[in-house]
Amino acid sequence: MSDEPLVRRGSVTPELAGEHPGLWVAWTVVAARPGPAPRELRARLRGLADRMGGAQAIGLRTREVPQAYRVFFRHVGLDPDVVRTPVEAIAVRRMQEGELRSRGLIEDALTVAVLETGVAVSAVDADRLVGPLALRESGGRIVIADEEGVVAVLFGDPTDRVAVTRATGRIALVAVAVPNVPDLYVEEALWTASEILR
Repeated sequence: MSDEPLVRRGSVTPELAGEHPGLWVAWTVVAARPGPAPRELRARLRGLADRMGGAQAIGLRTREVPQAYRVFFRHVGLDPDVVRTPVEAIAVRRMQEGELRSRGLIEDALTVAVLETGVAVSAVDADRLVGPLALRESGGRIVIADEEGVVAVLFGDPTDRVAVTRATGRIALVAVAVPNVPDLYVEEALWTASEILR
């Protein structure tokens, strides 16, 4: 029996799939509560930060997965030098803080997953989701949605309806793949965050 979490793949509207072949959303659910990061996770974060100097941070944008996100951001009208791709946002944070300060169990798990894979991963309260996730357009923007409505604008913060709170007992880890990001990287990002939280 495998210890790997069940990764579900959401739907994409035909219009979006036609315009952005390779754009998709996946998620997995793990029983976890927000709280302080354990010592091992804080050490792992420090290790990742220590290996990320200025040259490495600048070089991120030329790697396969971060480059795919930069291209996609431009394609949808986002300037990646203003609205940072997920991994570049963490690199900038590392440069500003001089380290990667712990932000708690959930946030640190996401940070590690994004740094190790380059894939955009976020967290929402799994028990507040209604039905499967999907990518669609709403108000001229691409959004992650469930049967109840918008969960988050693509690469934005979750809506209040599904945001993780102190009462959260199950986390849905959500990964968004853009064109030219191999499926394996997406699954690895979800597995990495899930393994940390279990």
